[in-house]
Amino acid sequence: MAEAAAAAPEGTTKMTMVAGVDESEHSFYALQWALTHFFAPGQAQQYRLVVVTAKPSAASAVGLAGPGAADVLPFVEADLKRTALRVIDKAKELCAQVSDAEFEALEGDARNVLCDAVERHHAEMLVVGSHGYGAIKRAVLGSVSDYCAHHAHCTVMIVKKPKHKH
Repeated sequence: MAEAAAAAPEGTTKMTMVAGVDESEHSFYALQWALTHFFAPGQAQQYRLVVVTAKPSAASAVGLAGPGAADVLPFVEADLKRTALRVIDKAKELCAQVSDAEFEALEGDARNVLCDAVERHHAEMLVVGSHGYGAIKRAVLGSVSDYCAHHAHCTVMIVKKPKHKH
């Protein structure tokens, strides 16, 4: 947190905003929205930004058991790492104008990874995107944004991408 204090005006410390991203268009829309509204060029930056992506474990992603599972896991793990690095690289490009930003790719379920990041960084705000799933799909898949809204110990901003009207 010393870095954040050094970048803030004398006698103040920056608040921390955690932004959760994955490879979805919705999560990058939410990040871009936060950048536009809280980190606009020429505007004083009141927040330190921590961009977090969750990488599932290879075993949970594969969901396999049995003799052939061990052979597949290293390939799945390498692919998951590449995906996480692509997500972080894209986030770094978008966040070029942010003076105090940090990027993390952490293993685990996104719901837990984001709530843990909020705690670890003492964040005042968590920004996540919404996939716009219906009730049934959300119940089956689980909603990261719903979970974070109920479990993160900070303000949670769920940014929905507007649907284009024809």
